[in-house]
Amino acid sequence: MRVPSRLLPSSPGFWRSPLRGPRFTSVLGLVLLVGVTVMFVTGLLSYAAYNPGLGGVNDRTPDKGLLGFYLFDWPTDPYWLYRLTQGVHVTLGVTLIPVLLAKLWSVVPKLFALPPVRSLAHALERITILLLVGGGLFEFTTGVLNVQLDYLFPGSFYPLHFYGAWLFFAAFLLHAALRVPLAVRTVRRARAQGNLLAPADEPADEPADGPADGPADEPADAPADRPAAGATREQAGEPVAREADALVATHPDAPTVSRRGALWSVAGGSLLLLVTTAGQSIGGSWRRTALLAPHGGEDPGSGPGAFQVNKTAAYAGITTAGTREDTWRLELRGPTRTVRLSRAQVRALPQYGAALPIACVEGWSTSDQHWRGVRLRDLAALAGEREPVDVYVESLQAHGTFRHAWLRANQVADPRSLLALEVNGADLTPDHGYPARVVVPAAPGVLNTKWVTRMTFGRP
Repeated sequence: MRVPSRLLPSSPGFWRSPLRGPRFTSVLGLVLLVGVTVMFVTGLLSYAAYNPGLGGVNDRTPDKGLLGFYLFDWPTDPYWLYRLTQGVHVTLGVTLIPVLLAKLWSVVPKLFALPPVRSLAHALERITILLLVGGGLFEFTTGVLNVQLDYLFPGSFYPLHFYGAWLFFAAFLLHAALRVPLAVRTVRRARAQGNLLAPADEPADEPADGPADGPADEPADAPADRPAAGATREQAGEPVAREADALVATHPDAPTVSRRGALWSVAGGSLLLLVTTAGQSIGGSWRRTALLAPHGGEDPGSGPGAFQVNKTAAYAGITTAGTREDTWRLELRGPTRTVRLSRAQVRALPQYGAALPIACVEGWSTSDQHWRGVRLRDLAALAGEREPVDVYVESLQAHGTFRHAWLRANQVADPRSLLALEVNGADLTPDHGYPARVVVPAAPGVLNTKWVTRMTFGRP
């Protein structure tokens, strides 16, 4: 049985929404151009913040090769730097989901257009679209799953998201080079006509998007690149007209919402996701608004230790037998000597304070907490280092990633970098790293190692 051509996705008559058109697609594309670029840059900064050049325990993306060309020593100033960059990365990624989905919906007819390849340039564009759609869905999906702490994808999040980001952004740049000039011309033309966000059923759409219906005697499955009867030379030959032929429905259904209304719906969805996500990065009373974030809502418990944690002591396999005052020891290793200190001896060393947040790769962070402990550079001196050097920090944590971490010399040298014994005027709780934890300004949360047992100063 032969399927009528108008019932096939490759037929223009199959796609009947009156909302699709170059203006609608161009507005969404320009929003994504800015948003995805910011996301990519902040994602690279997140990777740099781990100081992957220090060793395998910090670098979860091996064999990066040239993809690590931009890496630099992560600074400690401003102290809220990672909280800002990663908060923007995650919050923006979630906020752009409605825009991404609307953009994919707006161009879906082009994915089925025939012939599949009309020229070399068209073939290149189709390849970039394939990589763009696949890469975009993969990056947004894995990112959201990571934020939600649902690791359903195979393998480690870090290399999957890192290499996927490079592939996606390469396709994104190539596609942008091919399409942005057209999108800008389309938006400028529509603005000049005063109908950028005109309703889908307004006649003003026709100059930019082409007529909504072909002639009465034109078959519904007419070739997508055939000019409509009566089209002007510009409409028949210019890229804007070819775009309209591919996106504008030849036999649209009656509109139920205007293009302006559709764009406002997308913007409203993004605003809703922003409001229900951003609070986990802002902290304070705003955290209560982060209804879609695992670390949103009220801070846990009460008292000095009532702020968010990622790993609890129970999850990390920490037992009281290894953390009691009479059993726990801090081992400091240097080039010429090894020093072992009890907690009482660590407490007897000069104590300093610092107000620093904890910021995590999942996008959540705490407000500034008031830590007190021994400066890392003073511990380096005890281990025989005259100048601050890199340090390898080991935890009592029995399993899981980042139970060990390297810190750079500039992080050790910062006077706010502490081996903290107290927070907010009280001893650390077990979940916050008792008996001692590292706190470093601007460092990702996983590098602020909890339940510290050994520190080795020197080059990796």
